[in-house]
Amino acid sequence: MQKLAVYGGPKAVKDGDVVNNWPPIDKIDRDLVMASLESGHHTYGPNCTALENEFMAWNGNKHAINANSGTAALHMGIASCGLGAGDHVLVTAYSWSSSATCIMHHNCIPVFVDINFDTMNIDEDLIEAAITKKTRAIVAVHLHGLPCNMDKIMKIAKKHNLKVIEDACQAHGALFKGRKVGTFGDATAFSMNQNKCLCSGEGGIMVTDDEEVYRAARALWSFGETRTPSEKRDYHAYALGWMYRSSDLPAAMGRAQLTKLSKYIAIQRKNGSVLLDELQGVPGLIPPTVPKDREPNWYNFVIRIDMDRTSWKGPRARFRDAVTEALSAEGVPNCVWQHFILPDMTVFKAQNAYGQGCPWSCPYTKPVKYDVSKFPNALRHCETHTCIINPLRIPNGVKAAKAVARGVRKVFENLDQIDPDRILKKA
Repeated sequence: MQKLAVYGGPKAVKDGDVVNNWPPIDKIDRDLVMASLESGHHTYGPNCTALENEFMAWNGNKHAINANSGTAALHMGIASCGLGAGDHVLVTAYSWSSSATCIMHHNCIPVFVDINFDTMNIDEDLIEAAITKKTRAIVAVHLHGLPCNMDKIMKIAKKHNLKVIEDACQAHGALFKGRKVGTFGDATAFSMNQNKCLCSGEGGIMVTDDEEVYRAARALWSFGETRTPSEKRDYHAYALGWMYRSSDLPAAMGRAQLTKLSKYIAIQRKNGSVLLDELQGVPGLIPPTVPKDREPNWYNFVIRIDMDRTSWKGPRARFRDAVTEALSAEGVPNCVWQHFILPDMTVFKAQNAYGQGCPWSCPYTKPVKYDVSKFPNALRHCETHTCIINPLRIPNGVKAAKAVARGVRKVFENLDQIDPDRILKKA
């Protein structure tokens, strides 16, 4: 028995063992960003097109579009695949809200599928049961940087003539059977938000190998026009469009970070493997599962609490919240990544995104119900998880991973000390 730090015991992780600043900034970043600042190109400029070309080469795609967010890239993927009013689109019940709101952005209806508890991704074996006569596509979310089983998803999509949009916003460089995500579906979205493995502050990239998908996405991305800002524009809107373009300064930062991305991911994989090894067999802890055919980028290292190994009889999330406080007190940087499963979020439960019940009231669709109890694995995961992010990232190394493991082990080896009412001090 060790006295937990949350009760006044000594911290398991010493100050300085873990560095939390992300991303690292060096001369490459400063040179490219300052050159952009002084160039006079402050809207869609040469760094934007250069980033598109360099990311295409890095990921192995024929086309790329630099957008102002991963959410914009997701909406572009939905729209460019020809989806429209009333169409049903399947998506995991547990993800960031954008994985499903992007579907509603184009007047389509999200239909949720429960997760595989082990992988935390959509349960590929439940997809076919969720298909209706209105189903037109699947959003495959590679959550926390672990790829979905793309063989199963693409086989189902081919059988039912469905489009596949990969949500790889967290999954840069993640591999399924040795092949990078973003090279399977009809379109893929990546994010470049500050906490992503590839950071430009804010930003996104949509990639595809399909020329028609690319052209449709370009039109949506720039006011519904068919000519890009780098071409001679006629400023004519040929279809409904948005303004999803990025600008030169963040693209310059993205280019600089892209030169280091492969190195970053290699370090994350090494640190993730060390942490995974260190946490095997810890009582009450459910470590991440990595199927043999997949290689994550370890965007997030997600641990869950085995509630059957505790004596707590109250709400699972309350016990989890106490554990996260105890981990933080030990010096383990961790956070609850998402407090609600998607079908439990108001925007979906209310079925009134645009007013008058739209898009669910669309005469071209079929009714969809969101019964939270139908997603038991997503609920269990949501209420028992916490995430470890920055300790796996450069400049942290094996020392940091082992220090974090020491703190996690201390808390989980003393789970019987966790008293949520004492730690949280609130009803």
